[in-house]
Amino acid sequence: MNNIILCGFMGSGKTTLGESLAEHFGMELIDTDKEIEKRENRSIADIFSSEGEAYFRGLETELIKELKNRENLIISLGGGLAANRVNHPYLKEAGRVILLECSVEETLRRISGDATRPLTAGGREDIVERYNKRKPIYEEVADIVVDSSGDINRTFNAVISIL
Repeated sequence: MNNIILCGFMGSGKTTLGESLAEHFGMELIDTDKEIEKRENRSIADIFSSEGEAYFRGLETELIKELKNRENLIISLGGGLAANRVNHPYLKEAGRVILLECSVEETLRRISGDATRPLTAGGREDIVERYNKRKPIYEEVADIVVDSSGDINRTFNAVISIL
């Protein structure tokens, strides 16, 4: 089990950190959202609007079941994948789960104006509610928790020192 899995709420830095870690360690980066978009040949927003969230969550589960059998990966999870407890056993089998945790205020700042995130359509209150609901679920599956509120270099150095 030598995969590194990055989880956390949208805007926590999973994709950006994943790219840096993949380059640093010479590992392949799999961003689950991008992988699903590639396989489905459409955006997540399109999947949500035409098939619904439940369908998308099923695609996430199937993907993580597949990835748990591979090695030398940095896996950047979509924000909802680790929030679904069904996926926790697969994540634990797949590698070390690192929770990137930043404040809800920093999250809101980072995702402000990003129309590619279908779950931001409900506005600030909905995002804060979703953040508060998901945070303890992320903590359940995490092997390591890293504060990602600062800049990416600080977060990168913190993760490298832990690993």
